[in-house]
Amino acid sequence: MAFPDGIADFRSDTVTRPTPAMRAAMADAAVGDDVYGDDPTVNLLEAESAEVVGKEAAVFVPSGTMGNQLAIWCQTRPGTEVICVDTAHIRNYERGAAAVLSGVQFRTIASPNGEMTPDEIRTASSGAEHHLPRVSLLAWENTHIASGGTIVSLASMEAGRSVATQAGLAVHLDGARLFNAVAATGIAAPTWAATADTVQFCYSKALGAPIGSVLCGPADLIAEARYRRKVLGGGMHQAGVVAAAARVALADRDRLTEDHAVARALAEGITDRHPSAVVGPVETNMLLVDGNRLPGGPGPFMEALSTAGVLVGGLGPGLVRFVTHRDVDLDDAARVLAVLDELGN
Repeated sequence: MAFPDGIADFRSDTVTRPTPAMRAAMADAAVGDDVYGDDPTVNLLEAESAEVVGKEAAVFVPSGTMGNQLAIWCQTRPGTEVICVDTAHIRNYERGAAAVLSGVQFRTIASPNGEMTPDEIRTASSGAEHHLPRVSLLAWENTHIASGGTIVSLASMEAGRSVATQAGLAVHLDGARLFNAVAATGIAAPTWAATADTVQFCYSKALGAPIGSVLCGPADLIAEARYRRKVLGGGMHQAGVVAAAARVALADRDRLTEDHAVARALAEGITDRHPSAVVGPVETNMLLVDGNRLPGGPGPFMEALSTAGVLVGGLGPGLVRFVTHRDVDLDDAARVLAVLDELGN
């Protein structure tokens, strides 16, 4: 349902508000000083998170960007490169942090949907034999946000892991919305996570908590990441207050199928009216709409939505992005379709 002010916010799943259960957990949270390792709620959250993805240990961090950058920093050397797709979040949307913090750059593979083939990874990782920089890390993003929340196949990730192992590369999974892939495919989180040494996932995106992400992996690597978290200013003190909400969100992760259903219904409604407007498959909680294929173009569409109390985001020239989450529902999707019907008259 829309927010209390009547706004239906489809810009991102980061806009969700804490649920009553989260607020109650935050109010009642047992706390300590997490920098000393004394916060019991954070300790529970880290243990639960590591177990959920089948890793030895986990460290709670304020943001997905910090989790990703700690993974890069701990698994690369300055002057080396990270293989990823050209549209990866770690390359495009983290303010150049990998260059600033780790002294690495990216060797990219062109991909419309986050997939990389074994041959592409093999070619990219062998470049140092021909005077190019050495490669130290392979990074996946699943779900892949730039293509509209599409799922990188498990087969691709498993094949990529095999190539990386042969090449001596570490593997990181930016799984900010990993549990959307789990919900959509039925493939368990540890199966996805087994394709990588480290996994980052967010509590504050699709899961709906107000703050926080986590980096999971081998115990020794996570111990080093915890040390470096403090270097980045990520050492929080009575962090159990926010970790409590994250625990509620993680326990309620099966509800993500509801978000997927709203996204599909919205996509079907738009396609019924304008068959070529929805771009690509709608596999999780996102859909992209080519505004140039709507009456009047993207500008009037977004303006009409705003007038109707519906917020959306843009993703490249003419592309309108809708992201579903716990605070929008089928009634809010119907508001979008009503705007389209009005524009079409």
